Amino acid sequence: MKRLRRVKAVDVTTLTDAAVIERSVQDPESFAAIFDRHAPYIHRYLARRLGAGVADDMVGETFLAAFRRRERFDTAHVDARPWLYGIATNVVSQHRREEEHEYRLRQAYVPATSEPSYADRVATAVTAQSLRQVLFGALARLSTGDRDVLLLVAWEELTYDEVAAALAIPVGTVRSRLNRARKLLRTELGGDSTSTIKEALSNG
Repeated sequence: MKRLRRVKAVDVTTLTDAAVIERSVQDPESFAAIFDRHAPYIHRYLARRLGAGVADDMVGETFLAAFRRRERFDTAHVDARPWLYGIATNVVSQHRREEEHEYRLRQAYVPATSEPSYADRVATAVTAQSLRQVLFGALARLSTGDRDVLLLVAWEELTYDEVAAALAIPVGTVRSRLNRARKLLRTELGGDSTSTIKEALSNG
């Protein structure tokens, strides 16, 4: 049986993600710091992709997979979040049919805003509803690769380099996928697709 050698106790909160993950190979408990730092962001991403009802379980799956793969983490990357987004996106891909079904359901039914008090609030709610309805339909029609890139940029505000690292694809592929996705959404939503996505989902 392989034995873990003893490691000197340190305050892992002072270490970079890369250092924590490297240390966790010999000190598995230290990997908890990665969960503490990034779980809220991964949970938000998964809830947006798959729905709040399954996000808790999917976060667990994501970090369990990350823990199992920690020895393969490239410590040249100081920040582990893009790596975690990549793993989370793989988790999402396992639920692709459910995700596409969810988008279509949400396109068909977007709940009305309750108790509007003023005319401008009513107009804002109606506009947001309309945007979300069209958005969910457009997202369902995107290819999986184009949708993954678009949502990581629009929702999680990752840079092109971070998306490339998350999905293990070249930066040029990130750009081409994003351009295709934006072109489709621009046609259906009008204006700048990234800002429109944020606006449409801000209350969704």
